[in-house]
Amino acid sequence: MLAAASLLVTACAAEGGPGAGPAVVPPSAPMVVAPPALTAEAKTADLFSHLRSDPVRLAMFLRRMPKGADLHNHLTGGIYAENMVDWAAAGSACVEPKALVLKPAPCTGGLVPAADARRDVGLYNRLINTLSMRGFVPGAESGHDHFFDTFAKFEPAVKTHVGEMLAEAANRAAASHVLYLELMWSNGMSQAAGLAAKLGTPAPGATAGDTATFDAWRTAVEPGLPAVIAAAKADTDAAEARMRQILRCGTAEAQPGCAVQIRYLAQVIRVLPAPQVFAQSLYGYALTAADPRFVGINLVAPEDNPVSLRDYGLHMRALQYLGARYPAANLSLHAGELTLGLVPPEDLRDHIRLAVEVAGAKRIGHGVDIGQETGAQQLLRTMAERGVLVEINLTSNDVILGVSGRDHPITTYRAFSVPLALSTDDEGVSRIDLTHEYGRAAETYALDYATLKAFSRNGLEHAFLPGASLWATPGQLAAACAGAAPGGTPTAPCRAFLDQSPKAALQWRLEADFNDFEAAVATETESGLWGQGHHPKTTPQSPS
Repeated sequence: MLAAASLLVTACAAEGGPGAGPAVVPPSAPMVVAPPALTAEAKTADLFSHLRSDPVRLAMFLRRMPKGADLHNHLTGGIYAENMVDWAAAGSACVEPKALVLKPAPCTGGLVPAADARRDVGLYNRLINTLSMRGFVPGAESGHDHFFDTFAKFEPAVKTHVGEMLAEAANRAAASHVLYLELMWSNGMSQAAGLAAKLGTPAPGATAGDTATFDAWRTAVEPGLPAVIAAAKADTDAAEARMRQILRCGTAEAQPGCAVQIRYLAQVIRVLPAPQVFAQSLYGYALTAADPRFVGINLVAPEDNPVSLRDYGLHMRALQYLGARYPAANLSLHAGELTLGLVPPEDLRDHIRLAVEVAGAKRIGHGVDIGQETGAQQLLRTMAERGVLVEINLTSNDVILGVSGRDHPITTYRAFSVPLALSTDDEGVSRIDLTHEYGRAAETYALDYATLKAFSRNGLEHAFLPGASLWATPGQLAAACAGAAPGGTPTAPCRAFLDQSPKAALQWRLEADFNDFEAAVATETESGLWGQGHHPKTTPQSPS
């Protein structure tokens, strides 16, 4: 009976019934909230931060990473010397064995057949080293001089192989997952310069660089331009047809380079007499208006050349004059590829400013001496406000100017929010590719994945492709594509927008490539395919 009463009291107490005291609730385990799942992009960024200290795996990662564009790439300088020797041998061209210069046939007067260089290993290695920066060690000859001297030594071997050069450039870009190339090419420039061969400086009754001089030069040159443009179009047609033939585009055996879009910058040689530089520039502007494959103009040759230095201001005023007559034309300029010691301090004060504020350049190549410019801070702000992109060429700046590491202004440009894109300059002569430049930037400046992704996007954002941009502002799609997932299936209005804009269409393709790349990397990371020593980052769990 007592036992029964005890059980009744216990039951009542448990149910909170009559006679029950406060209910005793056993302690429960802490509630755990699952961390939000990391996106594929976040997992990719996490892996990248781990790989940055491992150059081999970093290169594996970066080779596959989508890269929007290489905007600063000289077609001739982009070719590897081994291919030049092969072309010379196939064309029965010759080698001057002492000067190590490629020469056209016949091989007389001490010249040896280029085919012999393939069999003479010592001669072959000396030739490759002379035609590129391979194995170069500064001494009596500077990197600057060795670099620029290579062009005169190999140009006879490449000038009749433009189709082969295009195929090489396209396939190398594809191997680094580059979508778009703007190749600098002097197609027709010698003929254009010839139109001004008899013009004086300045025009009679005028002063150098004034409107009367430019008017006189333009009047003298313009009648000859249609024939030069027609010849350039035919040369471009033939070169691209040869490229497609080599790459087997349109067939089941098409090589990867077929998928790379290529446009050209008309490359003006600025070390010629001023009237001829003007004639080339006028031709370049007219060519971009006549042939959509040519999307802009650039002035090339060493900026420290005495003619380049003497006429720099004149060239910028000429470009300003021509730009007013061809307002739709695009201008990218080599500017600031100088250092103190290479030239006097006075030559470092205004080249970038004149390129931006007088000539109206939309992009700057190199820009190494920005810190020496008068009013550099304001100039940097102007470049940021106008969206003037700087084409960063890390290896080129190192081998030519000896500028690298903390001496390079890439950190300064980033501090002022000036848009940047990595490029190769002369990848064949420098023995690099665009993947190498991404790796060098990441390792040297501890850049994260988001920064490299921004560089990749910048390449297409600032490309001289026609059409509106996919992006209204960074991270915000154009109105027609608002609400769509970048790189996914576009909405009907977005599809119509992409169909009307080659630039936006290629930007959409880049986003799709990033989606695929990041999804693959995330899966590989989780399955351990990136090796030991890395675990995907997770958000720490905490009690509620």
